[in-house]
Amino acid sequence: MSTPITRFAPSPTGHLHIGGARTALFCAAYAHGHGGRFVLRIEDTDQKRSSEAAAAGILEDLAWLGITWEDGPAFGSIGGDARGVGPYYQSQRLDLYNAAIQKLIDSGQAYPCFDTPEELAEMRKEAEANKQTFIYRQSKGYDHDSALKRAETEEHVLRFKMPAKAVTVKDEILGEVVFKYEELDDLVIRKRDGFPTYHFAVVVDDEAMGVTHVIRGQEHLNNTPRHVALIEALGYSVPAFAHLPLIFNPDGSKMSKRDKDKAVRAAVKAAGDVTAEDAGVDEGVFKKWQKDKSVQLPQDKLVPLAEKLHVELPEIEVEDFRRSGYVPEAVVNYIALLGWNPGEKEADGKDLERFDRAYLDSKFDFGRVGKAASKFDREKLRAFNFDLIKSMEPAEFAKVWRIWAERYDELLVQLLSAEQMHMLAPAIQPRAITLSEARQPIAFLFVDADAIEYDEKAVAKFMHKGEPAGADVLRDFAPRLAELEPFAPEAIEARLADYCEHEGLKMGSLAQPIRIALTGAAVSPPLGVSLAALGKEEVLRRIERCLSAVGV
Repeated sequence: MSTPITRFAPSPTGHLHIGGARTALFCAAYAHGHGGRFVLRIEDTDQKRSSEAAAAGILEDLAWLGITWEDGPAFGSIGGDARGVGPYYQSQRLDLYNAAIQKLIDSGQAYPCFDTPEELAEMRKEAEANKQTFIYRQSKGYDHDSALKRAETEEHVLRFKMPAKAVTVKDEILGEVVFKYEELDDLVIRKRDGFPTYHFAVVVDDEAMGVTHVIRGQEHLNNTPRHVALIEALGYSVPAFAHLPLIFNPDGSKMSKRDKDKAVRAAVKAAGDVTAEDAGVDEGVFKKWQKDKSVQLPQDKLVPLAEKLHVELPEIEVEDFRRSGYVPEAVVNYIALLGWNPGEKEADGKDLERFDRAYLDSKFDFGRVGKAASKFDREKLRAFNFDLIKSMEPAEFAKVWRIWAERYDELLVQLLSAEQMHMLAPAIQPRAITLSEARQPIAFLFVDADAIEYDEKAVAKFMHKGEPAGADVLRDFAPRLAELEPFAPEAIEARLADYCEHEGLKMGSLAQPIRIALTGAAVSPPLGVSLAALGKEEVLRRIERCLSAVGV
């Protein structure tokens, strides 16, 4: 077999869906594991929905996951056109498509159609009334030459005349799948705007780029016989096809970008008083969205509205998982198991599940890909992420945490320097399931001293009881902190220990009152780093305020 060439060809209409990321991962793994090449191609023939920003976002999503391509749009050191088969944006390849279309027109295998949208809707309605699937066919008595002449001056689409025979798709995962001619319509291959449809462009591009293996989700299976028919009509080589199982939510519903819209829609309905102004759109758009479930709010409006309503959006796109604080290695490891497994065991007899990209590339093949849909288990992904975070060196964790915060948590970056985050890392890392949750143990840092609410039970136990009382211990110790230099973790811990030893106190007699003063409760990360992160001035301010509020 020749060197395998796989491709991933997303439409630039938004960030990359996690299912698309899995497809790209498997495409890259198969190619790289078999000494081949992986092609990235941007399918932007839908000019109304495509955008340069979305295309750039997809490149960034893939690069963040560590999925690299040999041929495709340049992104840093990734991609390029070493084989000279670009460009990799379909909107820049119209001459190639038009030449292939002309070949089909000349052979009578493509023909112009002038049906209006209203006429097509009526045809579908009639088929539905007869309880039939609408299948478009060239009308009897169709005059090809007259239609071509008419097409010179009238708007039209071009359709491919489906050969009157069944089409057999040989699939590497599903086996042979036969599609009857009666199920296959004369599909549109060029739209009224002059751009080819996805079905046509993908066939032409795969041939031009030498693609040997088409790996994609099972939702594309019904498109494949149409593509095979086009391939044969154009005299191209038929690639190997492999259709991956779908990814579902735990409840069995399809994992869709609409899930986020559904979550916000439910919250708006429950609140009852959300306005168009709250959503950041005009009144007409907002009312249409409320009435029509097929209409979605734009992502840049949906996320802020969800934050206002305190709605936790489900992660669907790669960017969602990145924002939530997952590390790319965990995401890649987990999605590799959605529909595939290496078939190997750990030393304890359990299925091998934890592996890196090099292992995946060396082991991935179609024989271990299942046919049934996979369910996306976020708790399992969280466990993968937690284990990876715990395995990092503190310095590495601090660096990864800082990079995440610079993108998603402006307040954290403003409050803590890189050095402070490095100092806090050993205390935060063992508790952080995701990078976004690393904030939780240090939430007290983000609360103004005057806004701290003191836990009554903790105050009664640790501030008012004891001999001496905790409040008195704290009052006596505060001046020792005021004179301490440097105000660093090791020096703070030493001063705490020295004081307790000198006064004959257990550490808790001093530590718990300090924690209450700093956080309002008797729980915090190690005191050395907690006090150092707040800084001496803020620590003394919190102690003074606490003693004033609850001291005896």
